[in-house]
Amino acid sequence: MIKIGTALFEACEQLERERGISKEVLIASLCDAMVAAYKKHMHTKEAANIEAILDEQSGEIGVFSTKLVVQEVEDDEIQISLAEAKDIDEDVEEGDEVKIEVTPEQFGRIAAQSAKQVITQRIREAERNLVLQEFMDKKGTLTTGIIQRVENRNVIVNIGKTDAIMPQKEQIPGEYYKSGNRIRVFVLNVKETTRLPQVIVSHAHAEIVRELFELEVPEIEDGIVEIKSISREAGYRTKIAVWSNDPEVDSVGACIGPRGNRIQTIVGELKNEKIDIVRYSEDPVEYIVNALSPARVVSVDILADDEYSHEAMVVVPDDQLSLAIGREGQNVRLAHKLTGWKIDIKSVSQMEKAEAQNFQANYVEDEVEEVEVNYDEEELQQEIEEEMNQQAYDEEDIPQEEVEEETSEEE
Repeated sequence: MIKIGTALFEACEQLERERGISKEVLIASLCDAMVAAYKKHMHTKEAANIEAILDEQSGEIGVFSTKLVVQEVEDDEIQISLAEAKDIDEDVEEGDEVKIEVTPEQFGRIAAQSAKQVITQRIREAERNLVLQEFMDKKGTLTTGIIQRVENRNVIVNIGKTDAIMPQKEQIPGEYYKSGNRIRVFVLNVKETTRLPQVIVSHAHAEIVRELFELEVPEIEDGIVEIKSISREAGYRTKIAVWSNDPEVDSVGACIGPRGNRIQTIVGELKNEKIDIVRYSEDPVEYIVNALSPARVVSVDILADDEYSHEAMVVVPDDQLSLAIGREGQNVRLAHKLTGWKIDIKSVSQMEKAEAQNFQANYVEDEVEEVEVNYDEEELQQEIEEEMNQQAYDEEDIPQEEVEEETSEEE
C-alpha cells in the first residue's frame, strides 16, 4: 500500500466545491490511474482482475489482483490454491475469490505520473459532461451572460461555466456589443466537442420576445393569456399574436399593461424595437386583418385553404397600400410569418382596374365564341353540298324535247 495522506481528500473536496465535480468521481479517477500505471509498469494490456483500492481511513492506496480459489492451479494469473488462500484468510473455501496485493515496489513515482495524466483527463471529461448536461437542459431557454470579447465578428458571451458563441447572423443589426456588458441571450444549440461543449446563443431569436412577455405579463405566466405566434425581424419590428382563455381578460390590454408600462419595459429591453400586439382569431379573415395592422383593410378574399396552400387576396384603400406592405415589404412579410398565409395586397383602384381588364377580356372571348358558332365550318360545308345536289337535280328534270328545240333554234 502507498501512503497518500489526507491532502488528497481535501483537494477532492475543494474541487467539488469550486467546479462541482463530485469527490467519488475524483477517487474513482485516481484508482483507474493506479491500474493504468500498474499495467504500464508490468508491460501488460490485459489485466481484467486488477483493481486499485483506496482506504479513506488510513489514507493508503494499493493495487490488488482478484484470484479464484481452486484445488489445482492451472493459471496462476487468475487462480490460487486453497492452501495459499488459507494463509490469507482462514475462512476461505474453494470457489471463493480473494484479493491479493500486487503493488510493485518503488511504485510511487510511476503511479504519481500516470495519476496526474489520468486525473487531469478525467477532470476535463467531468467538467465537459457537467457543462453539457447543464446547457442541454437550458437549450431553448433564455439566460443572462456577460460579453467577453468579439472575435471574427462572433461575440463571445460568458454564461456561467463556459463561454458561448453568438454568430453574426444571430446578432441584432447595428447593435454594439461592448465587453463587460450584461446581455440576455437565447440558447440555440449545444454541440459536443473534444474539449468543452460549444454553446450557440442568439440575441435575435423570436423566442426572446416570448420569454420577455412571460416575465413581464403575469397573465401569460398563469396561462390566462396565450401567445399563439411570433414573427420577428430583430432590431426593426416584431408582431405577436395573443389569445385570452378568459372572456373577461383582454389579451392585448394585458400585454400592454397599465399606461403601457409592461410593453415599454419589453421595448426598452429590445433597444426600442417596434412591437405590434395583435389579437389571434380562428377565423382566417379576421386573423389576417389583425395581422396587417396598423393598416386598414377593405376586404379579404380566400383564394386557397387546404393542406397544401393558404392564400388570400387583401384589398386596402389607396392611401393604406404603402402602410400595409411596409418598408421593403416588412409589414406583409411579418404578417405572412405570423399567420402562415400567403398574402397578396392590392389597393381599391388596382383591384377595380384589374376587374375592368378581366371583364373586357371575357367580353371579347364571348364575341369570338359567337362568331365561331354562327359560321360553323361543318354546317357551311353541308349547305354547299346540298346546294350543288339541288342544282344537279334541277338539270336532270329539264325535258329532252326542250333541250333539242333549243339546240335546233341555235343552229
